[in-house]
Amino acid sequence: MFPHHREREQPIFSTRAHVFQIDPSTKRNWIPASKHAVNVSFFFDSGRNVYRIISVGGTKAIINCIVTLSMTFTKTSQKFGQWADSRANTVYGLGFATEQQLHQFSEKFKEVKDAARLAREKSQDKELANTALSIAAPQDLSDDLQSPPVMCVNGPEDKLFRSQSADITLSSEKERIKKMLSEGSICEMNLEVELFTLQDSNSKLVAALHEANANVEQWKKQLLAYQGETERLREQVADLEAHGGHGPSDLLKDELTQSLEELEALLKAKDEEIHILQSKKSDYHEIERERDQAMHRLREVEVRNSELERRIQKTEQNLSNSLEDRDRMDTELQRAIEILDIKIFDLNDLRQSLVKLMDK
Repeated sequence: MFPHHREREQPIFSTRAHVFQIDPSTKRNWIPASKHAVNVSFFFDSGRNVYRIISVGGTKAIINCIVTLSMTFTKTSQKFGQWADSRANTVYGLGFATEQQLHQFSEKFKEVKDAARLAREKSQDKELANTALSIAAPQDLSDDLQSPPVMCVNGPEDKLFRSQSADITLSSEKERIKKMLSEGSICEMNLEVELFTLQDSNSKLVAALHEANANVEQWKKQLLAYQGETERLREQVADLEAHGGHGPSDLLKDELTQSLEELEALLKAKDEEIHILQSKKSDYHEIERERDQAMHRLREVEVRNSELERRIQKTEQNLSNSLEDRDRMDTELQRAIEILDIKIFDLNDLRQSLVKLMDK
């Protein structure tokens, strides 16, 4: 029977890196698996008791690797590391932005590998205990499981076979439910990774936006100060032009004109920076919209999972009813066999009595 509630894969660590795969033809060159840096996450599957490294780029999984005891993460430079996946027959490489991120990923890889080793040891101990129980059980029940001999009247012994249709139906129903659960789990996992990426990008963009807003306020104050200085210099230039030779020299006039031009260029540069920050605000709203869409899709997947769980419960109930019907049919069939044995025994006694009468 299937459990009513299914454990989900939970992310335990995530970082951003450029993903590469080894060239299968040369086994030397690296081929980029993603155009930009993507999220690379460690997931723990409590149902199967395994750890996986997952990275999703767009709509496809770039990395889907189960961590095994034979894997080793090797640092090949200050910001690059690699490991081999024998199941996928490839070598993965990760390029990080900083040396600290590479160190964090390497340490987490070692922790996950140790955890996988402990999980495997516990699983082996459990299998050994189950094997010991399964070996001891038939010896204890051997005397109880011996069936009584069947009496025969004429000809060879007739054998009674049970129908296999019920078992085939149960197996096919279990396979169909497993397939439904796997599809729902993959879809939900992809949406969770996408939501995790959007939340990370959103938090970074919000921090940058707050910093930009603070800079804008400061630049506005500087802009007002520069505008006041520009007006003052313009007034001085106008006074110099009005008084002609009675004011400062022509050299001072040229210096004031040059300072005025520099201030106007600085004002133009600040205006361009303000326009850039305003365009970043529009990008922030676009990311907010994408996050809302991801949340909407995640809610739809949760609704679908709830529907799948409800259907699974209904199917389990049907399976339970089918098993009860089959057990009841087996009981009735056993009772009919016992009655048939009694009838056969009575007929044998009657036959022997008739033979004795005919001999007399």
